[in-house]
Amino acid sequence: VLIAALAIMVTGCIFRIDIQQGNLLEESAIDQIEIGMTRSQVRFLLGTPMVADSFHQNRWDYTYYFQEGKSRETEQRWLIVYFAEDQVERIEKDVPISPST
Repeated sequence: VLIAALAIMVTGCIFRIDIQQGNLLEESAIDQIEIGMTRSQVRFLLGTPMVADSFHQNRWDYTYYFQEGKSRETEQRWLIVYFAEDQVERIEKDVPISPST
């Protein structure tokens, strides 16, 4: 009876995994990007962009999404690098997005 009760209790426990997608954006790497850097230098610092749109060839989008399995808290970040003549023209980045409280 004890074993049956434990088996029923254990099957009710749900394990939720952490979900991580995209490019992990380290603030130290982002801070090293400067106007005038080449595409290869940016790729070295940040990795391959999540989105390299064929309709916007002078723009690279880096996105990051993390959802903790247990608490279900999420973190979302994004960074956009704009190029002119294959050199960084400008950078747009977010502030960390946290779930509404």
